[in-house]
Amino acid sequence: MRIVIAEDSVLLREGLSQILARFGHEVVADVGDAADLAAAVDEHEPDVVVTDVRMPPGFRDEGLRAALALRAKRPGLPILVLSQYVEQSYAADLLETGGGVGYLLKDRVGEVAEFVAALERVAAGGTVIDPEVVRGLLARRRADSPLERLTERERQVLALMAEGRSNGAIARALTVSEAAVVKHVGSIFTRLDLHQTPEDHRRVLAVVTFLRAAR
Repeated sequence: MRIVIAEDSVLLREGLSQILARFGHEVVADVGDAADLAAAVDEHEPDVVVTDVRMPPGFRDEGLRAALALRAKRPGLPILVLSQYVEQSYAADLLETGGGVGYLLKDRVGEVAEFVAALERVAAGGTVIDPEVVRGLLARRRADSPLERLTERERQVLALMAEGRSNGAIARALTVSEAAVVKHVGSIFTRLDLHQTPEDHRRVLAVVTFLRAAR
């Protein structure tokens, strides 16, 4: 994979570059602010972008706003947000642009191999959301949330879907059969009124619904 990294910490940029190179990937540019991120993507046309949330000059939400702008300009460009901060509304905005999106918290990345696997999943069009973000969203859901249409087990399955887990991984986490997970996923699609169309990926749309419900 060809990767652009946007991170204001020089040490972290260098560390990520070395880690990714070790796993056979190429960091074509590493930059320290949102403006340079946009320029690097235009120049290198990477397979995936890794960006922080807070970067110069304001150290607020520059990285996420840049990510949204990039997705608007280049629909489908895979982007993994790697941050210390949870910006739940922005995560929903980013997910609404389709698959190929991730949101991980720096302090909770416990294994290098897991991080690289998550990045590869995002690059392949998948969705990966940190479990801590998922838990916060579940805790904040409104009384009129569409998630209230789901059973408790279906909400558990949807939360694990939001973390980017496959049906097999969900089955192992919940100690149920994969066939049971497939049944729950189908029920989630039905209860959330997500009908199959050629243009839409219902798994991504279900996760978008999940994130919107906490706004």
